[in-house]
Amino acid sequence: MIIVGIPAYNEEKHIANVVREAKKYCDRVVVVDDGSKDHTSELASQAGAEVLVHLRNMGKGQSLRDLFLYAAEIGADILVTMDGDEQHDPAEIPSLVNAIVGGADIASGSRFLKQEVNTSMPTYRRFGNSMLNSLTISNALGLTDTQCGFRAYRASVLRSILPSEMGMGADTEILAKAAEHRLKIVEVPVSVRYGDDTSTYNPVFHTLDVLASALKHYSLRHPLIFYGVPGFALLVAGLTTGFYAATEYVTTHYLSVVLSLLSATLLLTGLISISTGLILFTIITAVRTNTLTQNPQPILIPPTPRVKDETGRIS
Repeated sequence: MIIVGIPAYNEEKHIANVVREAKKYCDRVVVVDDGSKDHTSELASQAGAEVLVHLRNMGKGQSLRDLFLYAAEIGADILVTMDGDEQHDPAEIPSLVNAIVGGADIASGSRFLKQEVNTSMPTYRRFGNSMLNSLTISNALGLTDTQCGFRAYRASVLRSILPSEMGMGADTEILAKAAEHRLKIVEVPVSVRYGDDTSTYNPVFHTLDVLASALKHYSLRHPLIFYGVPGFALLVAGLTTGFYAATEYVTTHYLSVVLSLLSATLLLTGLISISTGLILFTIITAVRTNTLTQNPQPILIPPTPRVKDETGRIS
């Protein structure tokens, strides 16, 4: 069973078209209405989608998390995620699905493998995506596009890559977790429509959010490395500075206040950094993000039934 999942926030202008087109290439369409203030839920349901409704806006990451859990719960074989703003072409869903059928665990769409997309993408978007691709830790995989939300997943791996990040950094976190679990990821060329720039997310905020999420993810996954290595370097620098200050005092009987304060500052900062890493490592090992289960469960709205009117037409 192939499921298409669509996170959506205030997408009443586009969601019905996306649902209708996606239904041609899958068994079921599930839309997560992330606290929209318009008619996204109603229009998605009328177009034939099942709708999971958040009573308040919780972010794209939580929407993806709910889609992953729902797809696993109903026994899907493949989950395809795409945006609800008509930037992605539903006709390309089979290409992603075929990559999963061919043995991949994740088929990630890449907008940079098609030349026409590269040339039509707004300059600020191309620059932002290139920077994120270079800086995010997930790109140790050598991917050309780490931020595309048009992906397919083998359902059996969904629970192992559930995002804990609630914001836009979830796409990066998913890839990072996939790398940790040594999942097979392939890229599939996909097109994208920008036109009047339908994205509802501010590109600057998006970039900063993803970078902050990547740093947070790495600091929580590897706190001893993230805090311990800089802390150890600071300790070495503090000891070295203190050694020079002590040597100068022994040979000249002059105590350098600057070197002494610098040494003390470096040593104290290094100890704090190492202690932070140890404390986080202990807490994370014990807790492992169990508080995520406290998030309110989405409300399920089934597709609106289509019935025949008095003339025999389906409405």
